Amino acid sequence: MFLYMLVFLAYHSSRWIPLNQRLKFQIVNAVFIVVVLAPQLYVMGRSKSSRYCRQPLLNNLSASVALSIVASGLSVVFTLLDPVPQGLWAACHVFGFLSCGHGLCTAILTLTAASCAKTTTELYHLSVALTVASALSAGFFVVRAGLWLTNRQATSRNNV
Repeated sequence: MFLYMLVFLAYHSSRWIPLNQRLKFQIVNAVFIVVVLAPQLYVMGRSKSSRYCRQPLLNNLSASVALSIVASGLSVVFTLLDPVPQGLWAACHVFGFLSCGHGLCTAILTLTAASCAKTTTELYHLSVALTVASALSAGFFVVRAGLWLTNRQATSRNNV
């Protein structure tokens, strides 16, 4: 869910800036892309990461890199388009479900890979960090959904 949250925040943050002045925001967006992708690519490129680990943490990291690239593309497109076409919104929500599934897989693999902390240290710690980020972003969306439901219920009561 972490990557979906980044796309979500990029979209909603860019709406505060007029369309013709979003170049600075695109630079900030590029910095966030580098901050998210660089550690993943660094750990993936380390020779220690290919050592034996009972859980497929390296495969999970490669899926995370692929999803990060998709998230970076979506965040750039979402900040450039105004209004955003419905088909692109649908694709973003499908990406959100994929990101949620990846977060769950990351959490399960990380929780069952304690022995990998000794053989593939950086890979294990990055996996822990991605698990924590996914859990925090899932919490963000749960709170946001609760607030949305509360607001919707209050609005329906006022219309009656």
